[in-house]
Amino acid sequence: MNCVQFIEIFGGVYEHSPWVAERAWAAGISDKHDEIEEMARLMAAIVAAASEEEKRALIHAHPDLAGKAAVQGELTAASTSEQAGAGLDNCSPEEFEAIQNYNAAYKKKFGFPFIMAVKNSNRHKIIAGFKARLQNSQEEEFATALAEIDKIARFRLAEL
Repeated sequence: MNCVQFIEIFGGVYEHSPWVAERAWAAGISDKHDEIEEMARLMAAIVAAASEEEKRALIHAHPDLAGKAAVQGELTAASTSEQAGAGLDNCSPEEFEAIQNYNAAYKKKFGFPFIMAVKNSNRHKIIAGFKARLQNSQEEEFATALAEIDKIARFRLAEL
C-alpha cells in the first residue's frame, strides 16, 4: 500500500491524530509490522517521542466517557463501539450522573479528559477507575492517560 492508503487505514487508530500514522509511515513500514504487536510498538514509540504539546493535544482529542459527544451521537465509530461495549450506553440515570460528575471533577483537577481503554471493561470498573485515579498526581495521570491511549490503539489495531 502507499502512504495515502496507509493513513486512510491507520489514521484513526489514535483518536483524531493521523500524525501518528503519518510518522509511522515515515519511519518505515516493513513486513514485521503486519504483526499487531509490532505496529502497536512502533506507534506507541512515536507517541512517546512526541513533544509535550503533541501529547497533550492527543489526550484532548479523546471524548469524555458517556459525555456530551456520546449523547449527541458525535463520537467516532470506534469510540461509539468501545463505549457501548463497556455498557456506557446502558447506564442508569444515577450511574450516568455519577460519570458526568466524575468527568467534571477529573477535568477540573487535571485539565484534560479521563481516558480509559474501556474494551473488555464495564461501567462499574470505569466508575471505580475514576475514583482511584482522581487521587493521582498531575504527572501520574498524564502518563496514565498516554498509557491508556496506547491500549486503545492496540485494541483498534486488532480490529482492523
